[in-house]
Amino acid sequence: MTDVISPARVADSLTELWSPRVVAELDDSYVKVAKVQGTLAWHSHEHEDELFYILKGSLTIEMADRIVVLQQGDMYVVPKGVRHNPIAEQECHIMLIERKSTLHTGTEVTDKTRSLAEQLSPVDLNCGR
Repeated sequence: MTDVISPARVADSLTELWSPRVVAELDDSYVKVAKVQGTLAWHSHEHEDELFYILKGSLTIEMADRIVVLQQGDMYVVPKGVRHNPIAEQECHIMLIERKSTLHTGTEVTDKTRSLAEQLSPVDLNCGR
């Protein structure tokens, strides 16, 4: 993927909640965008950090020892092995940077869990251009 893309436009075009889509890759990581609302699930990524960047709205990340509230333009890295639960009271658009080995909801499997194949399904990277 070598074209200029707008992660915000791609996230805005998504129709399914909690279904990250890969928009780019760099070295051993994927850049993903998602539209979220409500609660995902308590989970962890044993061997991978997870970067959250807020494109639009607000996201709360619950962890055992703290709660982080992110607003548009904020970024936070959940360290590997830390159980966390992302929550968006209102619709929120996020960008994630994760290693290619990162499972969507770690070893927890819920109705919101998406496979890597689903996350790699095509999206319109030129949304509105």
